[in-house]
Amino acid sequence: MEPIIQHPWNIDEQEAINLQRQLAQQVIKEDQLTDVRFIAGVDVAYHAESDLLVAGVVIIDATSLQVVESIVIQDTVEFPYIPGLFSFRELPPLVRAFKELKTTPQLVVCDGQGIAHPRRFGLASHLGVLFGIPTIGCGKTRLLGEYEEPAQERGAYSPLIDQGEVIGGVLRTQPNIKPIFVSIGHGISLPTACAWITKLSPKYRLPETTRQADQLVNKVSAELNSSR
Repeated sequence: MEPIIQHPWNIDEQEAINLQRQLAQQVIKEDQLTDVRFIAGVDVAYHAESDLLVAGVVIIDATSLQVVESIVIQDTVEFPYIPGLFSFRELPPLVRAFKELKTTPQLVVCDGQGIAHPRRFGLASHLGVLFGIPTIGCGKTRLLGEYEEPAQERGAYSPLIDQGEVIGGVLRTQPNIKPIFVSIGHGISLPTACAWITKLSPKYRLPETTRQADQLVNKVSAELNSSR
């Protein structure tokens, strides 16, 4: 897979913010899904005592939820830790990983935010716009916004609201378990995003895309930590 948009990554904080605001105008908040056969999950883990990071992409079958391909990239952190600009740290190695994929996904689930972001352009939106692919932001925690607790049954969700705008859904993937925070990344509606995350979470709080990507990068990162 190759990005359809190219932009420089070696930029300063204000340039990154300006770029987010510019690219946020290209986010599509309606369903543009084709026949979804394969879904990608992405995650990044950081080395405990150095500037190394591990970026991983897993592809799972949309029906069986079994992993069919995985790619791991080891890289160094090039962009400083600045809240709201994580995509500039994590996307360069993830883009490299996507370029190595042999299986093309029709949907990507990111461990992070989509439009539930101060400039409505978190990592999931950034990735989706770059590749022109539908993406979902699925965060374990809230970055911003207010919400009422959703009902306790699986699949229930309540709106996540910031300044009067619905920026995501607070989704209960398992009965009586803490909810997760779902947002549009690109090329998908919020109801469809929540429905997909529910489908991808048959047994656990987190979707299989996130669980498998997380396990992949943490395993490689642990091996790196033990070898240093």
